[in-house]
Amino acid sequence: MSYLERIFSNPDNHKLDVEVLGKCKIESPIRNREFIDDNERILITENASILKQITDSMKAPPSFERAGPHQKIFHDPSWSRVGIVTAGGLCPGLNHVIKGLVEILMFDYGIKTIYGIRYGYAGLIARFGYKPIMLDTDNVDTIHEHGGTMLGSSRGQQDTDEIVDTLARMNINLLFCIGGDGSLRCARDIADECKRRKLSISVIGIPKTIDNDLHFVGRSFGFETAVAEATQIIKAAHTEAKGTFNGIGLVKLMGRDSGFIAAYATLANPVVNICLIPEMDFEMDGPHGLLSALTCRFERFKDHAVIVVAEGAGQRHINDSDVQKDLSGNVLKKDIGEYLRQRITDHFKQSKMIASVKYFDPSYTVRSVPAKGTDAIRCYMLARNAVHAAMAGRTNCVVGNQGDWYTLVPIRMATIERQKVNLNSDLWRAVLDATGQTLYFEGGKNGCHSNNGTIP
Repeated sequence: MSYLERIFSNPDNHKLDVEVLGKCKIESPIRNREFIDDNERILITENASILKQITDSMKAPPSFERAGPHQKIFHDPSWSRVGIVTAGGLCPGLNHVIKGLVEILMFDYGIKTIYGIRYGYAGLIARFGYKPIMLDTDNVDTIHEHGGTMLGSSRGQQDTDEIVDTLARMNINLLFCIGGDGSLRCARDIADECKRRKLSISVIGIPKTIDNDLHFVGRSFGFETAVAEATQIIKAAHTEAKGTFNGIGLVKLMGRDSGFIAAYATLANPVVNICLIPEMDFEMDGPHGLLSALTCRFERFKDHAVIVVAEGAGQRHINDSDVQKDLSGNVLKKDIGEYLRQRITDHFKQSKMIASVKYFDPSYTVRSVPAKGTDAIRCYMLARNAVHAAMAGRTNCVVGNQGDWYTLVPIRMATIERQKVNLNSDLWRAVLDATGQTLYFEGGKNGCHSNNGTIP
């Protein structure tokens, strides 16, 4: 059962309301703007059959607060001081978000004291000595043209008490945390500690995860750009594969626990013949294993193949008992790309079949470019709505979107568990249609000469 289904089966057990610091009494300085009502809500699903289950039982359908500018705000812009932090790995669009935050804060609310916190949450730990940058519309003017983050980033859990001490000492009352699962959990801890100390500090998260593995926030920024970059690598792998007899283009993409980049990139450039993701178990050996599937393709007179594999796929096949973690506590995945390259090479050598593997690992390439197109627009919209939420006294929440609507989601809901590719979804079925890989895996070496279906 998905987490969405769990919410609908027992909505009373899930708190979807965002925390508010207090009553909004200050007139917003924004002019010529249509304000949203404090009670506006957006349903968390558009599935009519699921909604009917709730309406039939006379319960209010689960929903999130709509994001947007409020006519009355909580924080006085004249006294507000802002901190902006980017944490975790790089992602396309980080600078777009920073620029958006600064421009909305200054142009809409007239706030001029904006600190860019250096190197993630470590920049809020005094003993590290990372001095903040003063941000304004001039020094963020063209940062969106560059990848990465002008503030720098870092991984690793920092002491929450020390972070809140720094916020209090700097009189920061608005903190924007741009990060993924681990970074948002840290933001939640900060908000909880501020609440415990009775500090009126709005802590707002902006979801940054190239793996697209957060719940209820829609598609996270940077994902579309990463997919677009990955399709170019797949194109090169396809060219290399076709350049030699029984050529194999092997591409490893990011995706520790969720295979969204691999799946979407496969659909965006459907020259891929086999897509492997963490959610999908597969065998290496035997009549229905990957090696037999490749042999099957070649014996059906297709003299090339393209494989896309997410970094977290097939981990059980790699015989390495040494478990390592990064500074954020994430288990470091074993190198499935290099493992597949070696196993495939050895297999065809032992089978005395001609084959050549060309291996591509563009992991850091796809995440270090600037956001493009609609991805860049999403960055600005997330930043805009994060500022409006903070000024209205919302806290301990992350900005997301449901369809065309932007919403405020409690951080605990967005990080409750990792979002994964549903193997029964239209997305994965489309991947299977585009690759035709089911035929290869089911055919195996002994059944690969049947004429059931067309090989893509």
